[in-house]
Amino acid sequence: MASLTVSAVTPSYNQGRFIGRTIDSVLSQGVDGLEYVIMDGGSTDETVSVLESYGDRLRFRSEPDKGQPDAVNKGMAETTGEIIAWLNSDDVYTTGALQAVLEVFEKSPDVDVVYGDADHIDINDAFIEPYPAEPFDLTRLMERCIICQPAAFFRRRVVERFGNLDLRWQYTLDYEFWLRLAKGGAVFRYLPRKLAGSRFYPQTKTSGAKLTVHSEINDMMRFTFGRVPERWLYNYAHALVREKWQVADGSALFTPAVALASVNASLRWNRGLSPTVLRTTASWLTRGLIRPGSGPA
Repeated sequence: MASLTVSAVTPSYNQGRFIGRTIDSVLSQGVDGLEYVIMDGGSTDETVSVLESYGDRLRFRSEPDKGQPDAVNKGMAETTGEIIAWLNSDDVYTTGALQAVLEVFEKSPDVDVVYGDADHIDINDAFIEPYPAEPFDLTRLMERCIICQPAAFFRRRVVERFGNLDLRWQYTLDYEFWLRLAKGGAVFRYLPRKLAGSRFYPQTKTSGAKLTVHSEINDMMRFTFGRVPERWLYNYAHALVREKWQVADGSALFTPAVALASVNASLRWNRGLSPTVLRTTASWLTRGLIRPGSGPA
């Protein structure tokens, strides 16, 4: 049986301090015939000079784009591999990750997506915490993103079948993609092995914009499934109360504020109040179940 071909795609913008580590983690995988393309959005830092230093070991283009999903889509269009590895310009692969993933794809031709474990790492590559990946279940995926994007790999056929990344989602582009694939019947396989490091620091796109992220998650869920799971409504409510209403966790107003925000979120996105929302918010108010640090993130 012929070996599967792999294309790695990296979207990039002003990540010159990290992108060399990202590239090295890809090129050191030792996979035969690896095709590597970097789509840079016109960086103004040292990114382009770093890319040029790798010569013909990779291909890149530096030009304005419509954001991260657009860059990934362009990269996929520029490549031909049967397996697509999408790695952002501040993340890294672990040693042997691609080979381990390829073995799963080669043994299981019905599998469309392979994903594994990952760690959150800091700017110096030091371990922060493990990403909460777990075996695949669509209901669980709807409640929380159990797939860490840099540790996920997919066959090109899923792009041909389900389409590219949706440009409307700038924060939840990967989460929406996994949900769209799963909703359409794509086969996911969890590989219990550390495959990637996902960099987490204050300047990352999602870490400094929790309320915006949670609002987009709810918009995306309503668009994809027609309703938002209650957990995401509560997560949004917590972010709203903390960031916009500026009510501290230990305040006597925190519990009623989150309950009110949850009710409002349910009315906004789900056009009503489910029995679960009514029971949960009533329980918070009557039994004081929200304590400092105990609510959803």
